Amino acid sequence: MSSKEETRAAYPHTQAITTRWMDNDVYGHVNNVQYYSYFDTVVNQWLIERGLLDFQNSEVIGLVIETSCAYFSPIAFPDVVQAGLRVARIGNSSIRYEVGLFRNDEDTVSAAGHFIHVYVDRKTNRPVRVPDAMREALAEIQSIQTNN
Repeated sequence: MSSKEETRAAYPHTQAITTRWMDNDVYGHVNNVQYYSYFDTVVNQWLIERGLLDFQNSEVIGLVIETSCAYFSPIAFPDVVQAGLRVARIGNSSIRYEVGLFRNDEDTVSAAGHFIHVYVDRKTNRPVRVPDAMREALAEIQSIQTNN
């Protein structure tokens, strides 16, 4: 699990996400609900860009069954979030993704967490084995992560 001492180097993939005015809450920082949206964005965009997810037509889809987030320092509009992604575990039908959120050019994590996708058949909603192409792509992230 991530800690407040982690740096960007702990995440083999990063993606910029621009905050929006509406992301801030009355306390002047990004509302906690938005952090989960950033998690979803970095994972699903990574999958889509690699041809591993067609959210309208894929026979196998990932459903989030568990999520958490630890907050270490605030992010606020108009900051740019650098979302770091790594894969902590590839199971038979599930994957644990870990995400670190970094404010602008800062090297230490502002928030970190995880979520777990269980992969299911779109029609039956029954768990299925994580597709081989996805396993291969995610294994590459794990090997990069291990070597850093």
